[in-house]
Amino acid sequence: MGMIKVVPAEMKPAIGAIDENGRFTLTTFDKGDGVITGTHRVSVTAVESVSEKSNRWYAPKKYSEAGTSGLEVTIDGPKDDLKIDLSWEGGKPFVENF
Repeated sequence: MGMIKVVPAEMKPAIGAIDENGRFTLTTFDKGDGVITGTHRVSVTAVESVSEKSNRWYAPKKYSEAGTSGLEVTIDGPKDDLKIDLSWEGGKPFVENF
């Protein structure tokens, strides 16, 4: 369905696949090991290729880059309930042609 990336400033990012229920498990080095503690930028990408010249976005495209998404999380220990809120701000899933 999609991918989430949690990006610490000085370390390898933690990445996880988002399932059809919106759940994910983050991995930095070993499967399911999570992310280091701290406040980190986040990106969320949920897009599929429709054809050679178009993609369907299921999450707002603005969240696809950690540096510009405006999303941050604070990790202060092990969690199994991290929630990332996204907003379409009046938009909806769309097909991008290029």
